[in-house]
Amino acid sequence: MMKVAIVDDERDMRLSISQWLSLSGYEPESFASAEDALAKIDSNYPGIVVSDIKMPGMDGMQFFKKLMGQDSALPVILITGHGDVPMAVEAMRLGAFNFLEKPFEPEELTHLIKLAAQKRSLTLESRELRQELSDGSKIIKKLAGSSKIMLKLKEDILDFSQSDAFVLIEGEAGSGKTLVAHALHAVSQKTAKALITVQCSAYNEVDLSRRLFGPVEENDNFLPAFEEAKGGTLILEDIETLPMKLQGKLLSELIILEKSLEMRLITISNYSSPTLAKKNLRDDLYFRLSSLKISVPSLRKRGSDILDLFSQYSLSFSEEYGCLPPLLTSEQSSQLLHAPWQGNVRQLINIAEQFVIQARRGELNLSSLLMISEENIENSITSDGKPLKEYVEAFEKTLIESSMKKHMGSINKVMEELLIPRRTLNEKMAKYSINRSKYLK
Repeated sequence: MMKVAIVDDERDMRLSISQWLSLSGYEPESFASAEDALAKIDSNYPGIVVSDIKMPGMDGMQFFKKLMGQDSALPVILITGHGDVPMAVEAMRLGAFNFLEKPFEPEELTHLIKLAAQKRSLTLESRELRQELSDGSKIIKKLAGSSKIMLKLKEDILDFSQSDAFVLIEGEAGSGKTLVAHALHAVSQKTAKALITVQCSAYNEVDLSRRLFGPVEENDNFLPAFEEAKGGTLILEDIETLPMKLQGKLLSELIILEKSLEMRLITISNYSSPTLAKKNLRDDLYFRLSSLKISVPSLRKRGSDILDLFSQYSLSFSEEYGCLPPLLTSEQSSQLLHAPWQGNVRQLINIAEQFVIQARRGELNLSSLLMISEENIENSITSDGKPLKEYVEAFEKTLIESSMKKHMGSINKVMEELLIPRRTLNEKMAKYSINRSKYLK
């Protein structure tokens, strides 16, 4: 639960804000003065700050500057009277997250706190990741894996973090590209500075232009991303969806950035580089964005990492659900190693949780969890250029044949294990030329 430090000399204001935030799912902490708050808030404070500007003793601006001195990435929301608006605007220029003018609706404050809390969560996660990555003796849980391909990825992260050059991260959906981007920021010299993420595919062209470059309208609760991320890192996800009209604007910004080095730009794509270059981005933009490139491996290329990750998440979910972690049989381990993993790590996490839930109920049927719907994968291409459908079909055939062998050709038992209806099973057996008589004894 995210903490919210409420700093105001008026008791009624502290009480009303605290009550509202408690109902909204936050953990409020009240302070009657800036001095009291500073005694509690350090550089790793697990929350955000809401402070009045006019207070006896140390006022809100002095308090804000003190906070920025010890942690410039701490989101601070200032509450101001009408006459203090210019002061609040100046605070925004110096790094305050936002401000609210009295009187305000509780919902307005909750909205700002939600945005600030999201930003703080990313900052704290990045710092934790930086500590883990910088210390090779620790197990890196979020970038787990000891396969050669993962060791190289970690080396790339540590090497590239020392440069301010633009980085393009590519890889299949669910493979951990955003986590890699956060790691690059976390181990860089900009780790204490802003980390701003914009998902290009989430906006229409007009709104995306405003979010990235401005202008910002009066009611907007954000700065243009290129301004907001100054001194820190800007991550642009789904860069392949950037409209052509905005690619020219982005190119102009990059030319300026190359000279000033005011911030670092990291772009993320679900496409491989040749596809990205030929179909989605103009050549001059692509070659600037890809000064450095990181290819995040798909899960099916990571070998024994699959079993390590599955065990790690199974243990975590077992603790969450209050049960013993299920042990994998050799057959189940083989199934995990040969699964096509079209959803990569994200899919593995989901299956690990479902497997733990099965174990708690006394049911262990990994095969049924791994049976994959062919919907939405007809045109999917893997990072190695092969249709994902080929991997799925090969794995389905293996599962059905294995189940047939185990149950000596019993259709009913195969249906029960794989949780598929008779018609679907018959269709798949015909499709893969599986002859039931081969397994009858």
